[in-house]
Amino acid sequence: MKTRNCFIVAAMFAALFTKAQPTKLKTDTVFFEDFNENSLDRAKWNVEVTGNTVNDEQQAYVDSSSTLYLVKGAATEGATNGALMIQALYRPGYTSKQGKKYDFISGRINTRKKMEFTYGTASARMKVTGGAGLWPAFWALGEGRWPDCGEIDMMETVGDSSWFSNALHGPNYFGNTPLAYRYHFPQGTDVTKWHVYSIDWSRDSLVFKIDGTVTYTVTRAMVEHYGRWAFDNPKFIILNFALGGGYPHGVNKVETPYYGISTETVNKIKSGNAKVWVDWVLVTKQAGQ
Repeated sequence: MKTRNCFIVAAMFAALFTKAQPTKLKTDTVFFEDFNENSLDRAKWNVEVTGNTVNDEQQAYVDSSSTLYLVKGAATEGATNGALMIQALYRPGYTSKQGKKYDFISGRINTRKKMEFTYGTASARMKVTGGAGLWPAFWALGEGRWPDCGEIDMMETVGDSSWFSNALHGPNYFGNTPLAYRYHFPQGTDVTKWHVYSIDWSRDSLVFKIDGTVTYTVTRAMVEHYGRWAFDNPKFIILNFALGGGYPHGVNKVETPYYGISTETVNKIKSGNAKVWVDWVLVTKQAGQ
C-alpha cells in the first residue's frame, strides 16, 4: 500500500511538472540569409547608391565589391558559414552622380519589395569595428514618408565599443527620440565581438534583445504618449555602415578632421580596418501569425 501511494505521489508530481513547463510555440521562417554564396544574392537584397546623404554623414553609399562582399574561412573571423563584409574606405574626391564630393565610401543594403514583414522576430548575428564616428546599424523601416512610416533600430553603435543603442522613430517621436535605450556591455565583451541582435515585434509591443537577453521593451501605450503607433505596417530590413554625422557627433563632439569622425578613426579607415561582419539574418513568425 505504501509503495502504491509513492507511485501515486510520483505520478502527481510528474503531472504537475509537465503542466508547469512553458509551451514551445511553433515558428515559421519568413526570411533567412547566411551569406554563404560567392556574391551577394540580389534576389534578396537591394544595394543602395546615394548621391546625397542625410544626418550630415560623411560617406557615399556605392555599389562596389570593395565595400560589399562575402568572405569565407578565416576571413569570417568566427562566422558559422560565410559572412557579409561591409567595409568603409577612404576615397578622397569621390563624386556622386549628383555632383557631390565625398572622401569616404561605404555600403548599405535592404530587402525593400523583396522581403517585408509585419510582426515576428528579426535577428542578425554581427560584429563591428570600434572607433569614434563608425556608425553601423541593423534596422527596419516601413514604406512611405519618414518618420510616419515607422523605424525600428535593433542595433546602432557610433564607435564607443562599450555600448549600443535601440530606438524607435515615428510621428512626433523622431530624431533625438525619447524612445531609445543604450545597453552597456558587461565586462569582458563589447560590440567588437559576435552578438545576436533581435526584435520581437507584436501588435502592442516591441522587445529588443541581445543574445536572447531583453535590453529594452516599448509598449503601444508608451509610444502613443508621444504620437501615433507606427508599427502595424510591413517593414523591410536594412544593414548599413555610416561614417560620422549627427548621432556620432552628438556623442563624441568631434568637429575635425571630419564631422563626428576622429583622426584615429580616419587612420583606421585608411588602413582598411573599418569593417562590419554579418554572419546571418533571420526573420521568423509564430505559426499562423
